[in-house]
Order: sequence, then C-alpha cells, then structure tokens
Amino acid sequence: MSSNVPKTTDILVTDTQDDLAKIKEETRLFIKPFTLIQDGMTSENTIVIPQSSSSKESLPHSAQLEELADDTPGRLTTWSQVFVSSLLVFNGFGYFSAFGLFESHWVEVLDSSPADIAWVGSLSLFLLFFLGTLSGPLMDRGHFRSIVVVGCAAQLLGVFSTSAVSQYWQLILAQGLVQGIGNGLLFTPCVALVSVYFTKNRAFALSLAACGAPIGGLIFPTITRQLAGPIGYPWTIRVMGFIMLFNSILILALGRPKKFKKDRRPLLEPRAFKEIVYLLFAIGLFFTLWGVYIAYFYTSTYGQSVIGISESDALTLLIILNAVGVPGRVIPAFLADRYFGLFNTMLPFVAGASILLFAWMRVESPAAFYVWVALYGICSNAVQTLFPSTLSSLVTDPSKTGQRVGMVFAVGSLACLTGPPLAGVLIGLGGGSYKYLQVFGGVSVAVGFLVLTISRLCQIRRM
Repeated sequence: MSSNVPKTTDILVTDTQDDLAKIKEETRLFIKPFTLIQDGMTSENTIVIPQSSSSKESLPHSAQLEELADDTPGRLTTWSQVFVSSLLVFNGFGYFSAFGLFESHWVEVLDSSPADIAWVGSLSLFLLFFLGTLSGPLMDRGHFRSIVVVGCAAQLLGVFSTSAVSQYWQLILAQGLVQGIGNGLLFTPCVALVSVYFTKNRAFALSLAACGAPIGGLIFPTITRQLAGPIGYPWTIRVMGFIMLFNSILILALGRPKKFKKDRRPLLEPRAFKEIVYLLFAIGLFFTLWGVYIAYFYTSTYGQSVIGISESDALTLLIILNAVGVPGRVIPAFLADRYFGLFNTMLPFVAGASILLFAWMRVESPAAFYVWVALYGICSNAVQTLFPSTLSSLVTDPSKTGQRVGMVFAVGSLACLTGPPLAGVLIGLGGGSYKYLQVFGGVSVAVGFLVLTISRLCQIRRM
C-alpha cells in the first residue's frame, strides 16, 4: 500500500523541478526595481534558489557569495575576524593617522621642510595601498598567516627603527620604506578578511573594523602628549611599538580567513579594467585619494603657522580629526546597509570633502578651524570606510576579492605617493600660503566625485 502513495518529498521535488523556471522569473521581476536603490549586489539574481549539492558550481557568483556568508550575530569566529581586522587597521592606518604629529616633530628635529617630511608619509601610504597587488592574491591562495607574520614583523621593525632615527635618510628607510611594506602586506588582507564573511551587513562590519584607524589616531597622539615630555620621543615611539607587538600576537592567534580553492591565478587581471564600472571606480578613487589625505599631513602645520595655535593645540586638533572618525565611519556604513546602499551613501561624503577643502581657504580663526576639522574628519573618514566596502561589492566572485581590491588599491597608491608632496611644493610656490594646496585638494576630490558618479550611473544602467 505504501508503494502506491507518493512520498511528500517526491511531490516537493517534482513541484520544484516543474516550477523552477517560473519561480526564477517571478523573483527577477519582483526584485529588479529595488536593485536601483540597494547596490550591495549588482546582479539581478540575488535570491538564492535552493539546489542540490551537485549543482552548486552552476550558481551565479552572487549566490556563491550568499552561500559563503556567515554573518549571523553571535557567531564567535565570524565576528572575531572583525576584531582581528580592526587590530590590523589600528597598527597600520591608526599609526599613520598620527603622522601630522610626527611631521611637526621631524621638521624641527631633522631641520627639514614640510615637503621633505611629507615624502616619508606619502611613501608609507603608497606602499600601504600598492602592495595590495601582491598581498591580495596571496591571501586568495591561502597564505594569510604567512602574510601576517611577514607584515607584522616589518611593521615592528619599522617602528622600533624609527625610534633611533637621527638623519633624514634613516627616517625614509624606517618609517617610509620598512613600515610601509608591513602596512601594505596587511591592509588588503584585512579588507578581504571581513568581506568574504559578510554580505548583508558588509559595510557595517567593515566600518567596525575600520574604526581601528581613528582609535589608533586617538591613542597614539595621546601617548605622545603624556610621555614625550617625561621620557622623550625615542622611548615614546618604542611604547607604541610594544602596543603594536601585543596586537600582532592577538592577530596571529585569532585570524581565521575563509578557505578557497588554491588555484594559481596571476597576481593581476588586467581584463578586469574592461568592466566600465570597475575602471571608472578606480579612476575616481585615484582623484579622490589625491586630495583627501592632504589635511592629515598639513593640519598641524597650518594650525601653527597660519592660525597661530600652540603645538599642544595642534595635537588636540589631530585628536579631534581622528575622534570624529568613529561616528564618521560607523553611522554612514549603517545607513548604507540599512537604507541607501554603499555607492549611494559614499558619493555625498566625497562631495562634502571637496566642498570642505575649498572652504578651508576661509578658515582664519581657531574656533572656525576646530569646526572645520570636525566636519572634514566626518567626511574623510566616511569616504575611507565606504570605498573599500563599495569596491568589494563590485567583485562578483568572492575568491577574487583580494586580487580585485588590491588592483584598485594599487591605482590609489599612486595618488597617495604624489598628492601630499605635491601639496608641499604648492605651499612653497605660494610663499608659505596654503591657498594653492587647498584649491588643488578641492579640485582633485571634485573630479573624483564626478567620475565616481558616472561609474554609479553605469552600474545602474547595467542592472
């Protein structure tokens, strides 16, 4: 008797096979209007239709990404990777965020010009982005732990060597080259580490990780303020190095990247730039980064030489610039995930950064400068948080996240290498005036905003 009664599972399988095409078509028609608003996924097939394990390879990349995602709150391994990534950012960008403080110190101690010292920071920032072309693909191949060991070792060697610097070339070698190599090996993996774990809340997760930068930008200047007088700059820098050493131990203990098939793909994939959205995003990011980091280099020197504030007040301004980075990173990312989408949220902050760089020319009093620093800190930190999230959302194959992110970072690295020193040259051409610098920064970011907007429009049309 039981043989004549069809099983419930048989009925469900038969119905699913018969109606699968109809379900897919109805789903596509239903979600298509909303893809113009929520741009975290660019493919129309964002709803995953259950399939047998034998057909997983035929899933679209967006479905593969959903399958890889494991962002359920409370999952210790998943959220611990956000913590690991924040420590990586703390040691890299957090330390770099205090460069304005170091610039004022080294200008005085080494008797160098601001433009000369800016080359040190721009070299370090260049390597931070450029080496993503190497570290990203290596992470995709499963070499995360090896990259972290080498990167952390280089960071620590750079910091402790900086504490013994007495000449300009030593500063270039220690803080510019060696520490820059360490930062570059670690930055792209920290973005990819979080990106492959999260899809629904990717921007928010990356923003939490990115908070390592403003937190470091608060802690390192505060350490300097409290310790530089009593124990001197060399031992103050060594204290920072010991903090980074402790963080490195935690990173090695807790880092657990997702594993992909270790196929030997090339470090670069030039054909990716044939994708118009990806290409325009890379160009727009170049112009944006060309101007947006200028304030981090010259806030302290502008405050002291133009506004007339003390060195202690200049340090306070640097702390404010980084302090507003916490809400400036978390709130925009929350809005991006919940309401507007990554690309749509990033664009207004890019425009805001450009407007504020132009407005910088009218800042002439300490009170106005404090307000300007706070507003610019919000916009610049939002841009720094949202552009990696937006970039990773353009990558439809999660196993190529490190490679694709690293390639665009390499483009942006050229802007980081040339922007701050060029700004220093413009100060010299202006006879000490910052007007040329401010115009250059505003125009550069405005061009970046225009190109990024075109990239977004092309993405919408492609949908």
